[in-house]
Amino acid sequence: MANIRPFCMPKWGIEMTEGTIAEWMVKEGEAFSKGQTLCLIETAKITNEVEAEYDAVLKRLLVPAGDDAHPVGALLAVFADADATDAEVDAFVEAFKPADTAVAAKAGAGAAAEAPAPAPAAPAASAPARQPIKIVTNRPISPEALKLAEAEGVDIEGIEGSGRNGRITYQDVAQALKPERGASYRGTALLPEEIRAIFASPLARRIAAQNGIDLSGLAGTGPRGRISKADVLALVKPKAPAGAPVFGAPFEPVDNRPQIQPFDKVRKVVAKRLTEAKQTIPHFYLRVSAAVDELIALRKTANMVLGVKASINDYLVKAVALALVRHPDVNVQVHGDSVHVFPHADVAIAVASPKGLVTPIVRQADRMHIAQIAAATRALIDKAQAGRLGYEDMDGGTFSVSNLGMFGIEQFDAIINPPQGAILAVGGVNKVAVELPNGDIGFESRIQFTMSVDHRAIDGAAGAQFLQTLKGLIEAPEGLFQ
Repeated sequence: MANIRPFCMPKWGIEMTEGTIAEWMVKEGEAFSKGQTLCLIETAKITNEVEAEYDAVLKRLLVPAGDDAHPVGALLAVFADADATDAEVDAFVEAFKPADTAVAAKAGAGAAAEAPAPAPAAPAASAPARQPIKIVTNRPISPEALKLAEAEGVDIEGIEGSGRNGRITYQDVAQALKPERGASYRGTALLPEEIRAIFASPLARRIAAQNGIDLSGLAGTGPRGRISKADVLALVKPKAPAGAPVFGAPFEPVDNRPQIQPFDKVRKVVAKRLTEAKQTIPHFYLRVSAAVDELIALRKTANMVLGVKASINDYLVKAVALALVRHPDVNVQVHGDSVHVFPHADVAIAVASPKGLVTPIVRQADRMHIAQIAAATRALIDKAQAGRLGYEDMDGGTFSVSNLGMFGIEQFDAIINPPQGAILAVGGVNKVAVELPNGDIGFESRIQFTMSVDHRAIDGAAGAQFLQTLKGLIEAPEGLFQ
């Protein structure tokens, strides 16, 4: 009997309950080798590449790319030896039972419980295979796209490549195979199967359906030409504003019914985590301000000398990291009835991304110099804005920094990101009047800091001593280069 194995929705992290296939890199019936990327899976905030753990053939693809989210453990595809028959695969799928997802499953292509032995089934009828043709062209085209074009007999001369330097991608050929559609989602010309076949994210399809936008023929700006939320929003026509009321005319109320927007998957996760954190963690708050004129001047000089573009936030991350290793009782995580104290500072930075608020982590920031921190934060921010953060980018962390100063916010209180023990809220730089040593009045630049602290693990005195050290490092920034 052929070796048949299931490919199920993997589980990354304790809170993951479902995921979405963003893109398949292997076609049904195609062989793959160990280490080859099989697909991209989107969760609430991250997109991970799944690599094959062994050589096999994708015998049956059960969940197409862009389909609705499926729970952890759901059967996505069937892998088998090349000699496995359709009947054996059919019997395997029929007898398969999802694994118990109460325990975290192993991530990757092997994430599945052992399935029951397949029962015998009648051989499945197969359609006659299309005879492939050989295409000779001087145009740049990916190997997978060329295979598809040859197998389906597609004339690639009329295809406009969406890849780099006009390269024809697999999705360009796949789009060329689809019939022209002129009906919108609100009509009846497009069937649900056709709607799902369009290479677009679930959120993009939902927005298009709500606004009566036809996605057929739309060129996406996402990976491999995928239609994204931004592509659809660019086509949404804003409602014309009502004319200004005539002075002295009687007031006439207009329709003010709300537009109901249900929480999407990301917002549900954020709402759940923040609610649990605020309800279960006894927060208390410590506030301090620090003069930053010397830090601003040192940053300008150091960036020129080092040839980097480190931001004020990068210097704050460095200062926080050094203060944490000097006060290890603040550099902690809280797990049930125990406190985990870490020797090095893994500082999470709050980043606004298209998928909501995310907190990627600068690992061991206390051991990095400013140029390394600047490069690490820039890479994490770019990945977050592209929706490409992985589980390893956001797992853990010993402390968080949330900076809203660039939006003109002077001071705010942040909610702790569990299991971390504290988070620092950073306001903007403000000029304030101060008394000079000679009795005159002058001005200096200051930043307001508010630290939210988990009182179960960190006492007030410990938090105050940490802020005292942090303030000293910011006001005497030469210490950041030691």
